[in-house]
Amino acid sequence: MLEAYLRQKREQQEILLMTHIVLGYPDFETSLRLVEIMVESGVELMELQIPFSEPIADGPVILRANQLALNGGSTVARCFQFATEVARRYPIPFLFMSYYNVLFKHGTASFVRRMAEANLKGAIVPDLPPEEGQEYLSAMSESKLDPIFIYSPNTKSERLASLASYGRGFIYCVARKGVTGSQTAFSEDLSAYLARARAATRLPLAVGFGVKDRADVDFLRGKADIAVVGSETLRILDQRGLPAVGPFLKSLR
Repeated sequence: MLEAYLRQKREQQEILLMTHIVLGYPDFETSLRLVEIMVESGVELMELQIPFSEPIADGPVILRANQLALNGGSTVARCFQFATEVARRYPIPFLFMSYYNVLFKHGTASFVRRMAEANLKGAIVPDLPPEEGQEYLSAMSESKLDPIFIYSPNTKSERLASLASYGRGFIYCVARKGVTGSQTAFSEDLSAYLARARAATRLPLAVGFGVKDRADVDFLRGKADIAVVGSETLRILDQRGLPAVGPFLKSLR
């Protein structure tokens, strides 16, 4: 189980790293090299985003990557092939991240079974509330995969507890209102929100949306279990190329 893996890793590291790539951006060959570099850099788990035409939770960097991946021919079938390959090659857990339209179009139960066959460990579907996701939740349970749910700073405490009752593996805490990739204030307000999140669930907490450097990761020590780095890695890739990604990730801890 993903939760047990994370707890074991937390005994070795004060805070874990989860990275995020958009499958097929800028192409699948580069995506494969990115996974290799990220694993070699010591990340503990990774989100594999299936590109979608309307990624509503994503900011300009990841939005552009989605669009270019789709333009370059990234398909759900190709994403499954890729996920199967990297899960076979590397010892860390891989998760799919995408929007519910993708699962619905391909048949939710069938999609989840294919995830299990690919040896993925869970999924993040940010636009599917649990009350509307019974088919998804049942399929995930049957396949022994973890559905990851999302907290936000505006989520009321009662709702935090409710979401935790549906979630498995860990909880993804959005660090601020808005989309990925924008500036986040790592402040006392964020500390208070994460304290509410910690009180609402026993699951490990991952924090994303705006984590960009060592200072941000250090801020999260003792407040969360996982720092999620997404847009900043793509910026590094775009501006400085593949050779810069490994040193950047190693610099975070």
